Amino acid sequence: METIDSRIQEWRTAIGRGAAIEADDLDELEGHLREQLDDLVAAGLDDEEAFIIAVKRLGQVDALTAEFARAHSERLWKHLVLTHTEGVPDRRRGVLPMVLFALAAAVVIQVARLFAQYSSDESEFLGSGSAMWFVRDLGLFVLPVLVGYLAWSRRLTGRRILVLAGVLVALAVVVSVFPFADDAATGILVALHLPVVLWFVVGLAYTGDEWRSVSRRMDFVRFSGEWAIYFVLLVLGGGVLFGLTTLLVAPLSPEVAGQLAVWMLPSGGAAAVIVAAWLVDAKKSVIENIAPVLTAIFTPLFGVMLVVASVGYLAVGIGREFDRDLMVVFDVLLLVVLGLVLYGLSARVESRASRQMDVIQLVTVCAALLLDVLVLGSMLARIGDLGFTPNRVVALGLNLLLVVNLAGAAVLSVRALAGRVSASRLEQWQTGYLPVFAVWTLAVVVAVPVAFGFA
Repeated sequence: METIDSRIQEWRTAIGRGAAIEADDLDELEGHLREQLDDLVAAGLDDEEAFIIAVKRLGQVDALTAEFARAHSERLWKHLVLTHTEGVPDRRRGVLPMVLFALAAAVVIQVARLFAQYSSDESEFLGSGSAMWFVRDLGLFVLPVLVGYLAWSRRLTGRRILVLAGVLVALAVVVSVFPFADDAATGILVALHLPVVLWFVVGLAYTGDEWRSVSRRMDFVRFSGEWAIYFVLLVLGGGVLFGLTTLLVAPLSPEVAGQLAVWMLPSGGAAAVIVAAWLVDAKKSVIENIAPVLTAIFTPLFGVMLVVASVGYLAVGIGREFDRDLMVVFDVLLLVVLGLVLYGLSARVESRASRQMDVIQLVTVCAALLLDVLVLGSMLARIGDLGFTPNRVVALGLNLLLVVNLAGAAVLSVRALAGRVSASRLEQWQTGYLPVFAVWTLAVVVAVPVAFGFA
């Protein structure tokens, strides 16, 4: 009976993810399920067989959710109302803590902005190189607040909080004491990679003591994807608000309208980082239905683009004139594809897995791998001609990491399609590779500037 009760609870949790289903509906459905179970057990079936048949008779999760959505369509809108928090009963994950942490992020980034402005030799914000530390350390003004919010909302132990605080302080001290030259290439690299390192610290706060768990790492991948969707939506909405506000204020005071950007944009962006994290938990039933759809749409599109690009470059050749800017574009493209594949895995449900989508994903990975090999060859040729620079070292390291990752993903995808391994092996490969990316980005922030004399 204990096993059946746990199975029913799992089934109830899965059903409850539907945005149109509420507690009373779940109670009614559970009652019907238990009636079916009693009848089947009385007919001589064991508990496990009775549960499987009863669930089949009652209907699939998606079908039940869709039926309730049609019958109670008004409930879907309730999940978009900010004051509706039935899905987040923990007060630490309520609206008030989120607002306080969002305000803290907005205040911290404004204090840093003002300090950077008045420490500059010129009147305009970031007018001289002495204030460029603001751009380089931008992640340190926002993401530690997100770490604090996750630590608070997930009730991390004092020891875990001290470890996270120690890591953040160490990063801040190291980056701050580095004597970067004006317009140093290593300073730009740190500005680009420091937020990535900090995001891995966010992952440590999110997973807590279970950071070694494959499932918890995949949960963090899912969180990252859903956070990105919410953050983009918030930024777009905030951009519309800022534009309308500027248009309204400009006729009254052009000077005030010009100051709105330096106050609204940094504060709004910093606050959106926290609000997006809160929305991932508070509105999970909404975004869980959107994110897989976006992945299913964009993975084939990126796959077609990569196949066309790979065939084109194979036919024409990249050549040694393949410049740095184009290499950056290709690296960003490959990282986006890797993110799509990784998030596609996190949104994959084994019982409803699409073989067609698995094939599309494999084609996308193989095309990305081929393109990465071509880029890597061109990069090695440039290094042979021109030697090593900070940018080339970082780009070479990133491409080597991507080649190994994509090659492993391609091999495991082929074996999974052939039925030799389960899809979980691909998840284990990708989540196990996350620390490799973390170590590399940390090396870019800490070791590369020292190796090249902060130039």
